[in-house]
Amino acid sequence: MTSSIKLWRNARIATFCGIEPWGWIENGAMVTQGEAVLWIGQTHNLPAEYSASIDQDHDLAGACVTPGLIDCHTHLVYAGNRAREFELRLQGATYEQISRAGGGIRATVAATRAASEDELLALALPRARALMSEGVTAIEVKSGYGLSEADEARSLRVARRLAQQLPLTVRSTFLGAHAVPPEFDGRADDYVNAVCDWMPRLHAAGLVDAVDAFCERIGFTAQQTRRVFEVATALGLPVKLHAEQLSDQQGAALAAEFNALSCDHLEYISDAGVASMAASGTVAVLLPGAYYFLRETQLPPVAALRAAGVPIALATDHNPGSSPTLSPLLIMNMACTLFRLTPEEAWRGFTVNASRALGLPKTYGVLCAGSRADFVVWDADHPRDLVYRFGHHPMQHLIAGGVDVTDRIGLAPRSKTASASPSGNGAPSAIFKAAL
Repeated sequence: MTSSIKLWRNARIATFCGIEPWGWIENGAMVTQGEAVLWIGQTHNLPAEYSASIDQDHDLAGACVTPGLIDCHTHLVYAGNRAREFELRLQGATYEQISRAGGGIRATVAATRAASEDELLALALPRARALMSEGVTAIEVKSGYGLSEADEARSLRVARRLAQQLPLTVRSTFLGAHAVPPEFDGRADDYVNAVCDWMPRLHAAGLVDAVDAFCERIGFTAQQTRRVFEVATALGLPVKLHAEQLSDQQGAALAAEFNALSCDHLEYISDAGVASMAASGTVAVLLPGAYYFLRETQLPPVAALRAAGVPIALATDHNPGSSPTLSPLLIMNMACTLFRLTPEEAWRGFTVNASRALGLPKTYGVLCAGSRADFVVWDADHPRDLVYRFGHHPMQHLIAGGVDVTDRIGLAPRSKTASASPSGNGAPSAIFKAAL
């Protein structure tokens, strides 16, 4: 059966297509069919071929529309919390001291191993819905809190189940090289061997879209990371890296050697690391939530990344130890206030550049003819308004694959004047009712 053709009109649209500021369209309109955008432009330029075949007509009442947000770095699947560690850090303990004393990642590993797959899913679902309530339509979910083959597989299965239960695009990343588990104390090389042994089986089970590692003094050396990347590359899996968060381990250069999709954190990256990323086309994923929460003082070199032409993405880095936030809009504000990104850079960081950081098709993260019909209707005049304010809830409607899914994440659609009606009917129905 042919999908209905929908018109979404009377909107201010930030498309993020091309290099024009915001890709801005005033008095804009979109035509969608199924999961795709067929046409986008100013309402008065709507081609006759579409105006004559519209099945559903949605008046957006002058609202702001953006592509759906893409959260390209999350650790969404875990059990327990680390509020006590937060308190200890406020009393002077460092992240590294807590980790070496058995806290940190290992504490979450213990809680995650003790939880069943269904329990982990029950914990992850509201986290994913919270992200969607701020406009997220695609996410990455990393493993890394199981640190055994069975527990890593369980976490990756939960990521797959999130995509089955929610109208959300999910990419799963194997982060077995996140920390050395207790049973491998003092045997980091042996643990890396184990991670490399698990990887082909996890990939064969259809659980892995990419491979990540934590290259750091409290994580894994560059040489150990190389071994993980070599196995991933042999399997045809793209790689990414937690790089230069606490010190310069030259991980970014290593990741660039493997044409990594992204290097994430980067507070301590060197000029040579930036140059390597620029040469390989690797995306810099900045994570201001962790910077803020850990009270870091070393800023990532935003000016150097800009000058080198390295694409900059942003993400929540949601995790229980260093960035327990589920607010992309807050992260955008932090990126501007702490890292001095422009509002447009922040938005491109959560859309087109985040899509690139996940290796998604170019149809994600933008709104143009042929793109995926993932978009957000906001109670705002312009996307910069959404970066300027924080602690608010401005989303009116979330459209995923051309369908309004707002009610599926536990939110009632919020719009004062927007209406939807079948073409030619004339009588407005309940807001967006035709699209549900």
